Formats: sequence, structure tokens, C-alpha cells
Amino acid sequence: MSAKQLQVRMARHPDRVLCADDFSVVEADMPTMAPGGLLAQQLYLSLDPYVRPMMDPVRSYVPHLNPGDLMPGFGVGRVLKSDSDALPVGSYVAGRFGWQEFASLDAAAVRRIDSGLGPVSTAVGVLGMPGATAHYGLTQLGKPQPGDTVVVSAASGAVGSLVGQIAKIKGCRVVGIAGGPEKCRYVIEELGFDACLDYRAPDLVERFIAATPDYVDVSFENVGGPIMDMVMGRLNAHARVVLCGAISQYNTASRSTGFEVFELVRQRASLTGFIISEHMDHWPGAFAEIAQWIKEGKVRYRESIAHGLRSAPEAFMGMLTGKNLGKQLVRVADENA
Repeated sequence: MSAKQLQVRMARHPDRVLCADDFSVVEADMPTMAPGGLLAQQLYLSLDPYVRPMMDPVRSYVPHLNPGDLMPGFGVGRVLKSDSDALPVGSYVAGRFGWQEFASLDAAAVRRIDSGLGPVSTAVGVLGMPGATAHYGLTQLGKPQPGDTVVVSAASGAVGSLVGQIAKIKGCRVVGIAGGPEKCRYVIEELGFDACLDYRAPDLVERFIAATPDYVDVSFENVGGPIMDMVMGRLNAHARVVLCGAISQYNTASRSTGFEVFELVRQRASLTGFIISEHMDHWPGAFAEIAQWIKEGKVRYRESIAHGLRSAPEAFMGMLTGKNLGKQLVRVADENA
């Protein structure tokens, strides 16, 4: 094993839209395993939208990054050295690896992967943080009922694609919003949504009205901006709006939205934001249920995989502009090596 490894760090705070110069790929010393911990080789790195706001020097629920900091991210890897009997050498673990090839991890802060539930890569996708996010946000906050109309933005992405499929399992009418005809076909034909609208279409509002004749009972919001404004104008009485993300606003100076706030009062609607890391007790049950749905053919998923750690910045920027389909991953190392 080499004494060096590759890392991707934030080179500077972005000026709105990300560019390659905002990242630096560097050689760093191999990490040293802490007593009672473990050393793991990362196999798959998860690229997630929540990382983008962390690159701006603003107050948030987690500390923002500073120039030179390692880019954060969840990953799944193979244990190379271990001081934990519960996590022996050769086992697979998921945790906060960051954008690097190897990581020294706290044994108490990782979860061992049950390879019987699905491929290793799913531990940072449909059976990982995005899967837990979709399951918790919809079932615990959206509380869908049979016959409800559920609207999902970023419907072809890792979270949105699962939200819509769970809503269908719960007996709902599901309307997705995605970018482009190819993604909309995927959402309808492969994932089983009742409708999917291309947000780039000039007649989007008219199409949305036609697709929601009974208005909207649950809105699962991943995008923000004008898309959210449009949905908020068609809420039913006692609708539930679940705020998961606002990817359309991560590269803009303004974080404001333009919907009429009093509409929430008129419709006695609820609007709830959440961070899935605050609900870790929900994860095991969510994964067990999602895995069963996959086995039964009720849930499908896709992965967009970039190859090599050096590809992470470009893949991350592409994800933020909608170039991926399903979960965006980076294959850092070959799991069969």
C-alpha cells in the first residue's frame, strides 16, 4: 500500500456557480488508524446536493467549509485494519469518508453493511442516506393517504425517484417534475409515476394544472424557486409540504422564494423542513422496508457512476445541473480488487 493517497479539497469559496478552480486534487499522507477505530478503503463516494451550500461562508446547520478543507461526503468501503471486533478486516462499512481514497473512522460512527440487502453501492444510495431521506420525509412528514395527489420535484434524482415510488405503493396519484423528455420518460415508464412534467417546457404551468385536477395534498420539495412557487399555488386544504432541498438556489445569490405565504393559512397547510441525520433511529427500519420493496419489484433505482476520485468535481457539478439519472456516485476503487 502506498504511503500517499488522493484527496479532493475545496480550493476557495465559489462565486455562485461552481467551477473546476473551486476544487483541488492533492496528494496527502495515508491516515493513521486511531485506537479503537478502523482504517477503510473507500469504494464508492456519494455525491449529494447538501454539500454545495456548505461551500458558502454562511450560517447553516453544519459548519461551512474553508479553503483547504477536505470535501465532505458519505462513502462505503472495505475495512483494512480494525480495533473493533464488530467490524473485522474485510467487512464493508458506510460512513463519512469524505472525498478521499482512505479514511480513519470511528467504529461507533459507521454502520456495517449487510451485503444481503443489495449491491455495496446501494449503501450510499437507495439503501443509504438518500433512501432514508425519501422514506422518512414522505412517510413521517408527508403522511400520504390513499387517493392523495403527491408532487415530487427533481423526480429522477436519488431522493425524488424513491419518494414517488413509495407514494405509489401507498396508493397515491404521483406527479413528478424533472428536466427533459428523457428523464420524464424514465420517471413514468420505469418508475411508474402517473405523470411527469419537464420544468423547461414553456407551458409548464398549464400542464401542471392539467396534471393536478384535484390539487396537491403532499409536495416533496427538492428544488425550490419558481417550481416550488407553482406547486404552492395548488395546495389542497391541510396539505403537507416537505422541504428536503432547494437545488435550484444553491448557485444563486438569492435564497428567497416568491410564493404567497398566506396561501398556507388559507389552506391550513403545513410546511416542514428536515435534516435526515437528526433521525438516525429511522434508518434501519427504512432500509429493511425499501430492500423488501426492491425484492418484490415495487421499487427500482439507477446509479450514475463516475470513475476515479479525480472525476468527483466534474461529476458533482454535473449533478447540480441535472446531468445525472438516479444516484450520482464515484467509483473510487474496485470492490473486487
